[in-house]
Amino acid sequence: MAGGKETPRQRMIGMMYLVLTALLALQVSNQILQKFVLLNDGLERTSKNFISKNEFTVSSIAGTVEQQGNNERDVPKVAAAQEVRKTAAEVYTYLEGLKQQLITESNAIDDQGQFKTSALKNVDIPGNIFNNNQKGFEMQERLNAYPKQISEILKSVGIELSFDNIAKDAKDIEIFKNDSEARNKNFVNLNFVKSPVGAVMAIISQYQNEVLNIEGEALSAITGSIGTFYFKSDVFKASVAANSNVVAAGTKFEGNLFIASSSSSAAPKMTVDGRDVPVVDGFGEISFTVPPAGQYDDRGLAKRVLKGEITVNIAGKDSTLTVDYEYFVAQPVIRVTSEVVNQLFADCANDLSIDVPALGNSYAPDFSISNGNLIKGNRPGQVTVIPGASGKVVIGVSSGGNKIGDVSYDIKPVPAPTIRLFDGRGQIDLSQAYPAPGPAALNVEAIPEPTFGRTMARDANFEVTGGEVVLLRNEVPRERVNIGGKSVAIRNLTAAARAGDGLVIRVTEVTRTNFRGNKIKTTLAQPEIIRLQLK
Repeated sequence: MAGGKETPRQRMIGMMYLVLTALLALQVSNQILQKFVLLNDGLERTSKNFISKNEFTVSSIAGTVEQQGNNERDVPKVAAAQEVRKTAAEVYTYLEGLKQQLITESNAIDDQGQFKTSALKNVDIPGNIFNNNQKGFEMQERLNAYPKQISEILKSVGIELSFDNIAKDAKDIEIFKNDSEARNKNFVNLNFVKSPVGAVMAIISQYQNEVLNIEGEALSAITGSIGTFYFKSDVFKASVAANSNVVAAGTKFEGNLFIASSSSSAAPKMTVDGRDVPVVDGFGEISFTVPPAGQYDDRGLAKRVLKGEITVNIAGKDSTLTVDYEYFVAQPVIRVTSEVVNQLFADCANDLSIDVPALGNSYAPDFSISNGNLIKGNRPGQVTVIPGASGKVVIGVSSGGNKIGDVSYDIKPVPAPTIRLFDGRGQIDLSQAYPAPGPAALNVEAIPEPTFGRTMARDANFEVTGGEVVLLRNEVPRERVNIGGKSVAIRNLTAAARAGDGLVIRVTEVTRTNFRGNKIKTTLAQPEIIRLQLK
């Protein structure tokens, strides 16, 4: 309906409509048809109550305007209310005519004035009237034009209020939009085609209620706008309406300082803690940045008191009203999430997400860093931290120019990779002797530690760049080749090798390529030695 929250009555009407439309897909029994008749009867009684209430509201608007002296601002609202009632009555009457046409053509009422079950079950007549004879399409157009007519009437007297369409296709109704069978049905097919007369009667009555409900909202809006330029209150109280009385340090305190039943014509002067507050339409708009508190209680809160003053003309003289408003400053807690959050790896791209939940949508992070570098991500709080070689890295967290706090982490050295040998068939099993003269191809690879390789994939690119492979016979070196990369040229060694010899792989240097593409060489203090026995 309108842009605001739905009333319990609106929610009830909407639910009844959804039940009606959902039941149309069922095989209709006599008992269900009886329920449709009862439901239709209840909807018609609701309509009568709606009409009585709305007619009374129109009369009340006219009486109120007259009592207030027929002010030129309000007089047009009387005519607007009458026009709203007239427009609603025309659409209601139009719908009633369709309902009576349906009852007549289906011969639904017997000589005693009772509904005939056989007629109520008829599914052909609704389709003929509303689909074949186009009455349903005309009805949809008329119903959806009505909310716009009401909005235009309200706009003519300075009231901005919009309403949703009443007659919707299945794709525009929540319970049907994801239903593959129903979502492609238009308004007419959804409500009238293959639908029994009894159900269609109730559906039309429901649409009549929708029409009257929009009328009621429009009349309420007109009623609420009457006399808004008068300051009539005889009881005055200064108050503060804050968005929240718990405010995180570094965020803004926001709320309204006002006189109850305030009026824009009163033009009061307002201050908070000695500072002037801008007044818009009689309400003071409070906005200031809350500094961190010196101490917080065990709940992480610190009590504060806002002192407000309102100076306004009351009974011909300026009067000052005061208010003390208690609120609490919440201690902001920095929350960091990452797969490596406990300690950061040296000279690696450690991805972190730094959040301060207490700040909510006002979180506008900025960061500083010592003993490292920091790269901001695409989302607020998303950062990549590149620590120095050792020690600790400290990250300062601020929001909106206000310091929140620091987080610090130990810098962890990159874990050494494990050296593995591979031939053309896969990893070589060192627990068994290798057939002489040895592998046709030998790869010496540096495999990252599993956790580091998973969490720091961009920095876990290792390569063996120093060492040698030696052919031993009776523990005496016979031939040797240097290791300069992953693939080792051992053809000369294997050409001279025979059963009983051994190949000794000695790794002295490993190079890691980090996320920037930089080559970081590490000379092993203790060379990694692997022996491959030939058989």
